[in-house]
Amino acid sequence: MTHPLIEQFQRAGQAQVFAFFEQLSPEARQRLLDEAAEIDLAEIERLNRMLLAPGAAAGVDLEGLEPAPYERRPEQGGDPAAWAKARAEGEEALRSGRVAAFTVAGGQGTRLGYDGPKGTFPVTPLKGKPLFQVFAEKIRAAGERYGQPLHWFIMTSHANHAATEAFFDAHGFFGLERGRVHFFRQGRMPAVDFEGKILLEGPGTIALSPDGHGGSLRALERSGSLDLMQREGIDTLSYFQVDNPLVRAVDPEFIGWHLLRRSDMSSKMVPKAYPEEKVGHFCVQRGRLVVIEYSDLPVAMQRETEPDGRLRYIAGSIAIHILDREFIRRIARPAAGGSAGSGQPNQALPFHRADKKVAAIDAAGRPVKPDRPNGVKFEMFVFDALPFARNPVVIETRREDDFSPVKNATGVDSPQTCRDDQLRQFARWVRAAGGAVETDATGLPRTVFEVSPLFGYDEESFVEAWRRLAPPPAVRDGLYLESS
Repeated sequence: MTHPLIEQFQRAGQAQVFAFFEQLSPEARQRLLDEAAEIDLAEIERLNRMLLAPGAAAGVDLEGLEPAPYERRPEQGGDPAAWAKARAEGEEALRSGRVAAFTVAGGQGTRLGYDGPKGTFPVTPLKGKPLFQVFAEKIRAAGERYGQPLHWFIMTSHANHAATEAFFDAHGFFGLERGRVHFFRQGRMPAVDFEGKILLEGPGTIALSPDGHGGSLRALERSGSLDLMQREGIDTLSYFQVDNPLVRAVDPEFIGWHLLRRSDMSSKMVPKAYPEEKVGHFCVQRGRLVVIEYSDLPVAMQRETEPDGRLRYIAGSIAIHILDREFIRRIARPAAGGSAGSGQPNQALPFHRADKKVAAIDAAGRPVKPDRPNGVKFEMFVFDALPFARNPVVIETRREDDFSPVKNATGVDSPQTCRDDQLRQFARWVRAAGGAVETDATGLPRTVFEVSPLFGYDEESFVEAWRRLAPPPAVRDGLYLESS
């Protein structure tokens, strides 16, 4: 008897997915059926029609684009009283247990030459703590500071889920309560050829890949995480990516701006270091906040300046957001959430087309190793939720306090640059507390030392802890500060 799922694929014109089904073992057949069950055939048909049809791949719409406004830091001309009010609001939300952390951690360390989940990559300058430990200590420290332990949601991938859970288990969850750390898998989408046919990686394996960081929003819904948050009284989610150990994972000022503005989604920006820096640009288009990728904004626009010489499109996106729980639910379930109260006709995140070299098999089952793109992957971007958000707010942050990702094995955004940025941050904190530390012209200390987030996870908490020491230690090679 033909399986009902196979019949669905046949009716959808995707019978090739089961071309080798009869040759598979019972176990392999079940794995293939399980993979096929992940696929929304109606969604694939719609994406094929929208993104693969002749003339469908239109360029990015730049009509009416303007730089987005943002809240400047006080030292850059912002209102100190407004920032103080935001901090107080955020601290109250943390004391009330309304806030949780959310880390997108589906990646592997392949680009770093590392075999394992990226979150397990060692990153700190002295102890070599893994990224997950850095975030865990920041979340733990914030919970202790505000008297309310935080929940932490971690989105993994099918490729690294088991290894991530095992890593946390082996390290005792880094001192966090196990019941407050929640793992769930990112969704997957099948790759298709240029005619829209789903590709097979092997006779019993579909060519599936993660659905992009925008898929994190519907993964939160599908995993039951949003319902858990609702039961726990959590309505505010601090979103950040796993490759950025400098991030202020729990930032009361950012949380406060978001809550005071009654925002659905808020974002941090850094002023671009130079016109063609490879970051997204916060812009306004037809009254909505959008992010335009650097590859989509013409170079001439990237180089535009204001009368005072500042870059016009200066607000760079660094993938740090605050999201309202029910906004995520509306985005994740557009049919159920609709456009209630938003005035938006459709709140579903759009998929983007990415032409890729996809390891696959041909109709005869022979492996295909392409030397040029032979297929299409579909991805969603989390910043595409911004146009649907009510009262979105963008705040300025200091790059040196919030952004030094580990993406490449060498060069820019590498373990070495991130290590140096952490050391510069530690040195600034020591000086802010009145301590002495010798640095070079870039602020890099001549000694290698480390500050655990459990001692100080931002300048204010560090200064308080440092001044409680009697006497404070000399900054020397090998100094490690962990608890106050």
